[in-house]
Amino acid sequence: MSEIVSVCPICGGDVVVKEVEKMVKGGNNVAIIRVKAGVCSKCGERIYSKETHEKIQRIRRELKEGVTKNFEAIGCTYIYKAEV
Repeated sequence: MSEIVSVCPICGGDVVVKEVEKMVKGGNNVAIIRVKAGVCSKCGERIYSKETHEKIQRIRRELKEGVTKNFEAIGCTYIYKAEV
């Protein structure tokens, strides 16, 4: 696994490795995944390793192509069509 920087490239704050939830969108589909990321203690910027970034891109492609065999459906999303 590649290293995550220890200093935030945005603000210069300290970066701490944490497990975070990332929302990944692909077409009309959305997945929430848990990954390790460096999180800046000052500005909150998230920094992902190369491997994690590649995983996110793969998941985004699968969602866009409708390949959902590795995903578990947990609900539905609706658009309210009536005027509010």
